[in-house]
Amino acid sequence: MTADLDRDFAGYGSTPPHPKWPNGARIAVNFVINYEEGSEPSIPDGETYSEAGLTEAHGLGSPVQGRDLAAESMFEYGSRVGFWRLQRIFAERNLPLTVFGCALALERNPLAAEAIRRANYDVCCHGWRWIHHTKLDEAEEREHIRMAVASLEKTVGGRPAGWYCRYGPSVNTRRLLVEEGGFTYDSDYYGDDLPFWRTVSGKPHLIVPYTLTNNDGKYAGWVGTSDDWFSFVRDAFDMLYREGRTAPKMMSVGLHLRLIGHPARAVGLERLLDHMLKFEGVWITRRIDIANHWIATHPYRPQASV
Repeated sequence: MTADLDRDFAGYGSTPPHPKWPNGARIAVNFVINYEEGSEPSIPDGETYSEAGLTEAHGLGSPVQGRDLAAESMFEYGSRVGFWRLQRIFAERNLPLTVFGCALALERNPLAAEAIRRANYDVCCHGWRWIHHTKLDEAEEREHIRMAVASLEKTVGGRPAGWYCRYGPSVNTRRLLVEEGGFTYDSDYYGDDLPFWRTVSGKPHLIVPYTLTNNDGKYAGWVGTSDDWFSFVRDAFDMLYREGRTAPKMMSVGLHLRLIGHPARAVGLERLLDHMLKFEGVWITRRIDIANHWIATHPYRPQASV
């Protein structure tokens, strides 16, 4: 195993750095919408099955052999309806968003891509397609990264500054990102509440951790109602806000258009946003803004252990 992939069980330990968020904020909150609809595995795109992950069919064991039109329509709800509902909810509150965008998905919905561009959301590349990079060999993964970057430059008008795989990276992903160049950070990590630096192929590389905990993927597991989800994520915010009096952290909230984009779940998101907006010292911001702040405030030091 290379040094790039060494595991670090200590991290910042009991003395995490003070992030010095702008205006003395006690917490930095980043909302992420995962735009995946149209890039998932499907028979029309060459796979042998229709993806049903993170939909109402998740875990039900679809009886369909071959192309599953029901599963396809569940994904299409996210791009046809869910995207516009979430965009409205954030626009009404004048709040920013980060988009984890699968490049092929955005190619297939120019209206959404243009709305993302107009709203000045930052786009973190979520791959060429919503597939597991752990199943790609090195050459395939390199080509997927290249295609994704070129595609997003056309659809949303700029090169993506960040990267995030479906679920997790391969052992090659981070090195390939550094080789490709142009990435400010990646979010292929779940093990911290603050950004940190790594040395990858001899170069400084920033990691801005993500979450599967404060995430609407819970709706595909044990969460039943919007009240359940709101209470769960609200409690995370409340604890981090209390801790932020002396040790501020960041908080990611992951959203999926085909899950929380449905009306009965979207009201839980509205409650969460309105709860956060009651507090002073809350920096709700884009992911690239967190990354750039960290680079300026906590520059890379080669001797750093994380």
